[in-house]
Amino acid sequence: MATPSNKLAQSLEILKSLQDLGVVAIQTKSITRTHRERLLHNGFIKEVMKGWYIPSRPDEATGESTAWYASFWGFCADYLNSRFKDEWCLSPEQSLSIHSGNWNVPKQLLVRAPKGGNKPTTLLHETSIFDVRLALPDKQDLKTIDGLRVMSLPAALVSCSPGHFSAHPIEMRAALAMVSSAPDILHRLLSGGHSKVAGRLAGAFRNIGNDNIANNIIAAMKSAGYTVNESDPFIDKSAIIFTAREVSPYVNRLRMSWAAMREPVLKHFPTAPITPIDVQTYLKQVDDIYVTDAYHSLSIEGYRVSYELIERVRSGNWNPDFDENDQNHKNALAARGYWQAFLAVKESLTKVLSTNSAGIVAKSDHDKWYRELFAPSVAAGILEATDLAGYRNHPVYIRRSKHVPPNYEAVRELIPAFFDLLQNEEEPAVRAVLGHYFFVCIHPYMDGNGRVGRFLMNVMLASGGYPWTIVPVEQRAAYMTALEEASVNQNIIPFAGFLAELVDAGLNCKDVTNEWT
Repeated sequence: MATPSNKLAQSLEILKSLQDLGVVAIQTKSITRTHRERLLHNGFIKEVMKGWYIPSRPDEATGESTAWYASFWGFCADYLNSRFKDEWCLSPEQSLSIHSGNWNVPKQLLVRAPKGGNKPTTLLHETSIFDVRLALPDKQDLKTIDGLRVMSLPAALVSCSPGHFSAHPIEMRAALAMVSSAPDILHRLLSGGHSKVAGRLAGAFRNIGNDNIANNIIAAMKSAGYTVNESDPFIDKSAIIFTAREVSPYVNRLRMSWAAMREPVLKHFPTAPITPIDVQTYLKQVDDIYVTDAYHSLSIEGYRVSYELIERVRSGNWNPDFDENDQNHKNALAARGYWQAFLAVKESLTKVLSTNSAGIVAKSDHDKWYRELFAPSVAAGILEATDLAGYRNHPVYIRRSKHVPPNYEAVRELIPAFFDLLQNEEEPAVRAVLGHYFFVCIHPYMDGNGRVGRFLMNVMLASGGYPWTIVPVEQRAAYMTALEEASVNQNIIPFAGFLAELVDAGLNCKDVTNEWT
């Protein structure tokens, strides 16, 4: 007779077989009622809507959104394929988001389908699919990206609504910059007789500095007998110069976002101190605040540590032998790693305070901070040394966040561009705020991004004479909400203001070591 645990194991095998096939949206018909109810009761699947489920974690709290946001795109692809077969595609605007590398979860996913119902389908966490009854583009104008049927880049640009350019300038400029020549665009403009669209796209390409494509569009349309009035659909000029060599939408979005966010940061951040920095005094203050900093930074990441544990681990008074069932030991390993990383960061601080370029120092040293952060876990046999070599090689998702970090291939393009921006930025406030934000937004590692991001922020703050600044665990919710607003809505003001208040408190506090104790 099968035991309850054996029965659950059988159900989990069924679930695994579906996942091995790449199934994300689990239909009622694809699993028996017995297995479905058993998996649902034990928290291994959750209901999205009647008849549809996704895999989940049993330890995920009620109302937790992480499993849904991580499954969103796969679920939508499976659901739409089941409902419409191959007779559907994303809207031109959503297609352009995907082409430009923006995989953030939208509040409502717009879909074209000849048999669409012209009404929304409600999903989890206030998201939905709205399938509009519209004809599809020609087959050559459709492509599949990670299971999603999207319009090709040229077709989406031709079909995109005029207002989308001004509403989403970063995304649209990144998409335009991916076009290297005019023929693909012209084919669609000429075959559809789109003279008005031609004028808009010519103006858009000229806005990003691609006069060659703009001129070709105008000339070709006029030679075919069309009257074209060029118009710029963007509200303002591009803040960056686009080059033919850089067509990565990820890098172009990063460069544009950095340029757009600079002024709001400067507007909301306190002016850098003008008092000369004594290196030894600054490092002494950093040493004095270490225990408090480690407590808050580790607590933000969910570790359960105490001031006493941090002091004990720092002194080496701990047992490095790992017991996988001892959560306290995992906390101690994290605390020891933080101490070793902190020592490496202090070496970087010394270089920066000795007038070395903060951007260059961070570029050369950040990998060492990361390795030291997890070195105790390697010594304990939890991680392999190879796990700490380079950046992540897998997708990663952020708990409760609609922001989907770029795929691991894009990380290789983004990190060099990120450090170039950091190195070329003249304002230490901008280096600190945007350095922290974009680092965690890129999420180059599987774990430890928040801790490394805060180390990076403090090294950048030191380059401007600002004090070492702690993000208190009591304000974790506000901190994460501000990061989410920047990542999803491109609004850096809440995050800049949040950090500015903390820095301002440090500037006005005589005894910074007791600021958050």
